[in-house]
Amino acid sequence: MDCALLLLSLWALAGTVSLQALGSCPERLLGEERRRTCPRPCKTDRDCGNKRQCLCDGQCGLSCVAPGRTCPWPLPPNENSVAHLLSPTHSFSALLEVRCKPGFTLSNGLDATIRRCQGDRQWSGDEPICTEIPSPEPTAVPTCPLPEEVTSTFSILGDATVGTSIRYSCLSGADVVGSRENFCQHNQTWQYPHPICKNVYCQPPPEVDQGYVVAVQKTEYEVGFDIHYLCKKNFLLDGPQRVTCLSNGSWSASPPHCRARCLIPAERSRVMIGGVKRWPFDVTDAMVPHGENVTFYCKHPHKQCSFTAAQTCFDGKLQPPACYLEPTWLQYKLFPHRLVSEIEACEPGDVE
Repeated sequence: MDCALLLLSLWALAGTVSLQALGSCPERLLGEERRRTCPRPCKTDRDCGNKRQCLCDGQCGLSCVAPGRTCPWPLPPNENSVAHLLSPTHSFSALLEVRCKPGFTLSNGLDATIRRCQGDRQWSGDEPICTEIPSPEPTAVPTCPLPEEVTSTFSILGDATVGTSIRYSCLSGADVVGSRENFCQHNQTWQYPHPICKNVYCQPPPEVDQGYVVAVQKTEYEVGFDIHYLCKKNFLLDGPQRVTCLSNGSWSASPPHCRARCLIPAERSRVMIGGVKRWPFDVTDAMVPHGENVTFYCKHPHKQCSFTAAQTCFDGKLQPPACYLEPTWLQYKLFPHRLVSEIEACEPGDVE
């Protein structure tokens, strides 16, 4: 740009030298004036009168010009460009630089142009227009292709850009057959073939003794389907009341058990149930549910006192502790206050 300015400056100054040095001044060609008004043509100063000189006026060629004529300065401000006067004055042949502001450019791709003050008191050339340089299109990030049949079947965790991994999960809740994870390679291909979704079913749940399976009867059950278990009267459910079909084709838990009640193995002695001392015949059916603790009273082998021993009902079985002796009918009828459950409790130190 500095070389161009120097050449233009020398050319502009050439317009003020003697006519013998103006052999390079172009001939005036009709239609080449670019909509400007050219002064009267000439060949020597004598053709122009006292106040004008025969000078080179750009595309107007040799013209009668008043050297003192000036062009408009300063120019009106422009938000996209800045004008700088390159000559001491803005008179004929003065040079003006118009430079675009950062981010703007002229239509020819340059960021500056030089204009010359002409004999018609106008700056040469068309009015320069600086336009904003368009932002470059964002660089596309290379990706691996994901066919529609994959995106419509799977939920994809992650993106498909080169150098990253994704994870698949079936939208339908079915099981993923194949690799659940894939890697987008630098050649924009996947490391593994895309998996497929295979519908998984659970087989009918097993029946339970003394219980019921509450579910719609089917030959197979979909993932997420729930079934419920109930026990018959007087049986206690031991285990999950509800199980769910999982995506691996199994149920969420093993089937429960229906546990039977236990008959209290005592008739003529009170026992402790739920923290309450009771006669067995006062308990409904003289039975306790599965898992219930029953505390029996045992007589000290050497002292007239009693101590306790607990047993737990398990699925219809409840054995009295080894220390427990069932009172006889005569003891129960004739000496009820001497029954083992009614005598004084032993001191803590008396019980081994």
